[in-house]
Amino acid sequence: MQDLGDAGGDPSVLSAQERAWSEALPAAIARRYRASRSLLRRRLSPLLQCPPGQVPLESPPGQPPRLAAAAAGWVSLSHSGGALLLGWSPQPIGVDLEWAERPLDAAALVCRYFPAPERLQLEDLEPSALRSAVLRSWVIKEAAIKWRRTSLAQELRHWCWDHERRRLQHLRGDHAPAVSLRRVGPWLCAAVGAGISTSHWDLPTGASSDADRFGLDDESF
Repeated sequence: MQDLGDAGGDPSVLSAQERAWSEALPAAIARRYRASRSLLRRRLSPLLQCPPGQVPLESPPGQPPRLAAAAAGWVSLSHSGGALLLGWSPQPIGVDLEWAERPLDAAALVCRYFPAPERLQLEDLEPSALRSAVLRSWVIKEAAIKWRRTSLAQELRHWCWDHERRRLQHLRGDHAPAVSLRRVGPWLCAAVGAGISTSHWDLPTGASSDADRFGLDDESF
């Protein structure tokens, strides 16, 4: 996880195509694009044992990033406000990031987007507990949708987070990926994919983290 304000946007590590894309974007979006892609390249460089500029990254604005070389693995990114969450794995991975105190109409979201089994688990919660539960579920599901390389419109209603058993299930397919959920300062971060329960989280210097590693223990934050 990284503060985009500290990430910089070193254009020297970007591809010619990435520089061209950024020049066509509005100024604020261009700065975020350059910062996120240059950071992604710098972080992947030691993993892939190549200079940042040679990382086989394909990442058009508004589209999920991918690595063109199959042996290079899979990447995912999420940003919220000034924070950026990057994920890499040898297997498909999805990550999502949200401000933990984000205001939302939890009851309306449950009614509109959550499947019946999950709605039953949440129906008796007090408002503050409901907001927290809905935000956790939402972050996990967004990460799962990125893991599947699909979209919220296509799949949100088909994902069910079991709040009691702490299991994620796709109701229209044989998908029950591993989940890691973590609070990092004011941010709620989720990662979904094979091997996630043993993942390494690289946190900003001085950041505190409360882990909720589903499948490994029963801790919650």
